[in-house]
Amino acid sequence: MTSGQNPTRESILGGPAVILVQPQLGENIGACARAMLNCGLTDLRLVKPRDGWPNPKANAAASGADLVIDNAKIFETTAEAVADLESVFATTVRTRDMIQRFVTPRVAAGEMRERYAAGQKVGVMFGPERTGLFNDDLTLAQTLVTVPLNPAFSSLNLAQAVLLIGYEWFQAGDRTPDRFLHTGQTRPATMAERVNFFERLEASLDRTGFFTSEAKRPSMIRTLRNAFERMEMTEQEVRTLHGVVTALVDGDKRKGGS
Repeated sequence: MTSGQNPTRESILGGPAVILVQPQLGENIGACARAMLNCGLTDLRLVKPRDGWPNPKANAAASGADLVIDNAKIFETTAEAVADLESVFATTVRTRDMIQRFVTPRVAAGEMRERYAAGQKVGVMFGPERTGLFNDDLTLAQTLVTVPLNPAFSSLNLAQAVLLIGYEWFQAGDRTPDRFLHTGQTRPATMAERVNFFERLEASLDRTGFFTSEAKRPSMIRTLRNAFERMEMTEQEVRTLHGVVTALVDGDKRKGGS
């Protein structure tokens, strides 16, 4: 896979703060920063990183997400890290023994989008790699986020968790079509161009005796046309197929065919 970095394209930035509470490894912080920038998130807040800060291992693992690493803010307590936020979400694998509101990442992303659009400052907390968030940290959040995964193995590493929440955030505001046809230097073939090719192909097949049953001819033609239509042919592809038919017909003539 290529680096995926293209400074000539628009960068979509903004969104909730990501608060890493007592992260242990610099490499994990860097991987989180990379995941954040993948999703347009830039506000990284670190609460007492175990190995200190700045951390060159974080820069290396960030793989170019320097914008996030260089602007990371350091706090002594979780309360200080979320003090300016109006809406805080916290991730946890376990439901604990707490009466609290739990949502999935997708629901959380939608709610964060609504609150962010309304001008609220929003954040999402992630706990230490080994233990996850402590109960006292969870009391600083209004909503807990839990990921529905394999009940027997639902453990995520820190960067995976950040990417998962970040991706849902990005998708909640993304308008990319679910599918599209990339045509390169050509364009989708018009209906007239496609029908012209179909009629030429069918006429050539008539001359070769392909349609052995007149009764079955209409259904066979529909089968052929449906198969080609599923290709979403481009104008260039239609021209190429015309060339194929020409080569087959001329080749047959050179060999003495009808």
